[in-house]
Amino acid sequence: MAGFARTCYHSGVTLDETRQSDPTRFGTEAFYASVGRAFVAMCAVVPLLFVVEFFDGLTGQRLEQDGGIKPHRLDGLDGILFSPFLHVDYDHVLANSIPLILLGTFVLAAGTSRFLLTTGFIALVAGVGVWFIGDSGTVVVGASGVIFGYLGVILMRGVVEHSWWHIAVGLLIGLLYGWQIFGVLPGEEGVSWQGHLCGFIGGLVAAVLFRRRRPRRADPLAIGTDAA
Repeated sequence: MAGFARTCYHSGVTLDETRQSDPTRFGTEAFYASVGRAFVAMCAVVPLLFVVEFFDGLTGQRLEQDGGIKPHRLDGLDGILFSPFLHVDYDHVLANSIPLILLGTFVLAAGTSRFLLTTGFIALVAGVGVWFIGDSGTVVVGASGVIFGYLGVILMRGVVEHSWWHIAVGLLIGLLYGWQIFGVLPGEEGVSWQGHLCGFIGGLVAAVLFRRRRPRRADPLAIGTDAA
């Protein structure tokens, strides 16, 4: 006669071991290793931007003219894809390098897949926003829209993922680069505040869309069958 028996399953992995292997948990070896790898990866991105600027100079700035976003023009839509890799000059690249490395490191540390999805979404929102509300007759290039998006991601992740270290990083960066927050408002001539604003908004939304899903806690007591 078949009956039901309540069976207790044990995975053999302690809660402490699980926490120590979580790269998103501050203070663990996995966390520091993840941040270290992300830092190295972001440092490798910046030289590529300088290489692109080098070839842009060889072409007489044709790359940024052809590959930048041209607001309200159909032939400027492809700039949504190319503009984050293009800059006006070497000073422009250098100005974006440090915040790109710093912010990108903490966004990438949360996982490569999330980083790629987040970056793509931010670039799309920033690019489309610039195309719609940017100034006619201009060509917009630069990674600053993505950078402001990363700032939005870090700040919002602290809220949606209940991560105090994300909030701490956001506050620290706010202290170091707080003056750049005003870049989302109309101000300096020749600076696309529209890209900054749309990128920041894209980052806030991306943090919600691609937030870390906490696994549901399984009941240690499972219902199984037992043959009598």
